[in-house]
Amino acid sequence: MKIQELAVKPSLIKITLDDKAIVEQYGDAIEFFVWDRQPLEKFMRFAGQKVDADTLPEMIEFCNQMILDEEGNKILTDEKILPTSVMTRCITKVMEQLGK
Repeated sequence: MKIQELAVKPSLIKITLDDKAIVEQYGDAIEFFVWDRQPLEKFMRFAGQKVDADTLPEMIEFCNQMILDEEGNKILTDEKILPTSVMTRCITKVMEQLGK
């Protein structure tokens, strides 16, 4: 295989929050999208990192950039935020995706 075959444009992948607590609270699973590939500097900064008081603010900002709609548009802005229970699950899923 030639390495150039692996170099492709990022594509959106769907992430689903479907744990019991989310479905009970919101009546359905919640979906959002992330790019399947990230620039190396983002990956190296956050992949495998534990969430703690020191890293949480930066990680939240990073995840705000990663949580997208089906067209690749940012969902979260200065005017729009998610409920804490949803945001914490999104952070977990985004971090899991980085690890793949």
